[in-house]
Amino acid sequence: MTDQGAIQPLRLLAMDSDDLEIMSAALQDAVTKIGDISWESAAGRLTIAFNRLTWETAEKPKARVRAAIQLGCVLRVRSRNLRPAAPDAVLQLLAVTFEPGEAPGGRVTFAFADGGDLAAEVECVDAALADVSEPWASARKPEHDGADFDGT
Repeated sequence: MTDQGAIQPLRLLAMDSDDLEIMSAALQDAVTKIGDISWESAAGRLTIAFNRLTWETAEKPKARVRAAIQLGCVLRVRSRNLRPAAPDAVLQLLAVTFEPGEAPGGRVTFAFADGGDLAAEVECVDAALADVSEPWASARKPEHDGADFDGT
């Protein structure tokens, strides 16, 4: 028997910019550490593990869940204002966006609070987002302008 109040694990695929907007909404205010970003250049794969808020619940989120996003068909990755030498530095995601280039490719950008970003040049949009843990209660609130969270 399934608990009606249980949060179902999120599983999303993105093949265009509209799909990425949905992933961006699900990942808004997620947190990660520099050490949780993995760029495999030979495989053309970028993977980032996050602790994301459960925005898909009916109420304001009061839980987080471990999730990972993986981009395929990645040609190169560049960062701005991120410190690779500080693997424990925490980053708070604001948005994931897509800027078209030579079709079907372009740039997927992960914009973080405090002005850092990570840009992946892609041959095409090929992304997967999946929850990989059970949710846990979280009283920690996003700490940036415009954050709207009731974690009490």
